[in-house]
Amino acid sequence: MRIGLLGTGPWAERVHAPVLAEHPSFEFAGVWGRRPEAAEALGAAHGVPGYADLDRLLAEVDAVSIALPPAVQADLAVRAAGAGCHLLLDKPVALTVPDARRVLEASLAHRVASVVFFTVRFGGEQLPWIEKQAATGGWFTGRSDWLGSVFAPDSTSPYAASPWRREKGALWDVGPHALSVLLPVLGDATLVTAVAGPLDTVHLVLRHAGGASSTLALSLTAPVAAGGTGMELRGESGVVHLPERGEGPIAALHRALDALHDSARSGTPHPCDAAFGLRVVEILAAAERSLATGTPTEV
Repeated sequence: MRIGLLGTGPWAERVHAPVLAEHPSFEFAGVWGRRPEAAEALGAAHGVPGYADLDRLLAEVDAVSIALPPAVQADLAVRAAGAGCHLLLDKPVALTVPDARRVLEASLAHRVASVVFFTVRFGGEQLPWIEKQAATGGWFTGRSDWLGSVFAPDSTSPYAASPWRREKGALWDVGPHALSVLLPVLGDATLVTAVAGPLDTVHLVLRHAGGASSTLALSLTAPVAAGGTGMELRGESGVVHLPERGEGPIAALHRALDALHDSARSGTPHPCDAAFGLRVVEILAAAERSLATGTPTEV
């Protein structure tokens, strides 16, 4: 299966391109970016051409791996689906519910597979843990802390120059990671209450369809010494914690591409497809409304 890369930024350069060049089920066919010279440079580093014409690349591949800001991703995903390309999407799928819905509708209309790359959802230890806890059931409550330091004063993160992260903050950047784990275990969210914390920090309380509740603490501006992630579930089986991530995103992206390949071949939707991506965006948008109004918001 031939695959093209859309994007030339740090995420594309550090994660997507190396994985596409190595993955045994895909042939890395080329790179397109909003800056043609950057596409040529990244492509040359992996022995593939850079494309100035996106439609030409889409016509020559079976799938695309998108590593672009969410405000850009939606239009390009719809365009790629229209060209018959299967979609490896980044999170969040879009920054508005209508845009996320357009991505889903395009994937369904053109019968292409879609997988949203939530890094934790494809983790080597995290994936079986999530499946086990979902099968166990009987959970009473969950707690998730995603405290990043991307914008802390002494941060050295390569993503500190990201305009969309500065504009939308932790809710839209790390919020999808927390939701990608909580929703398959505790069930869909029906009500969200959001409260602003220091700087971009946001605290969420969710009510889940199965009766459980969860709390989330999200930040990209936590002090470096205070940063970190963790998740805890409490229920009839006791207390369990999400395993710490011992591997980077490279291995997780390999698994996400495996999932896209399998879904494309079988025609069976993956649990992390564009429909799930839309649901995550709907919950984030409801949290934004809750922040603005100061009241709980139905999802």
